[in-house]
Amino acid sequence: MPGVSGAAASGALNGGGIIAAIKSSGIEYVLSVPDIVTSSGLLRPIAQDPELRLIRVCKEDECIGIASGLSYCDKRALILIQHTGFLDSLNAIRGIAVEYKQPICMMVGLLQHDPELAPRASPRYGVRIVEPILDDMGIPHHLIGVDADVAKIQPAIDKAYAESAPVAFLVGRSPT
Repeated sequence: MPGVSGAAASGALNGGGIIAAIKSSGIEYVLSVPDIVTSSGLLRPIAQDPELRLIRVCKEDECIGIASGLSYCDKRALILIQHTGFLDSLNAIRGIAVEYKQPICMMVGLLQHDPELAPRASPRYGVRIVEPILDDMGIPHHLIGVDADVAKIQPAIDKAYAESAPVAFLVGRSPT
């Protein structure tokens, strides 16, 4: 399966492993609009985790400014949104994350994505264009589709904060 990373595409994705990687990277705040792709395996457990502060926002682009402000206070944040919210937030991402070079870390759920396909091969237009947009904006991105991919999270977040640059994690299947 071209473009599918990690173990076999039929593998599972454990939300607990993702949350552990988020915590080990020093993330204290998770900014989110409810996300169907990640809600049961990530958002609900994050909301109940006393080590993470969940900040619920009304609109995804609000997350970008809040994450930037937190970085100025030496606090690390992760934005948890669907790809539709990512697409809706492109101007904020362009201005704050790219042009102002802020460490904006985004975990983007690929709503209705077939995990057997690479996102670029998706029949869903919105899913198919996410990676090319990230490439054009110069934002590094990592597909998180199976448990083996979780190892990419901490080093990428650490690099984003060390270099003051954005990063995106594309969640290709619903974590359990």
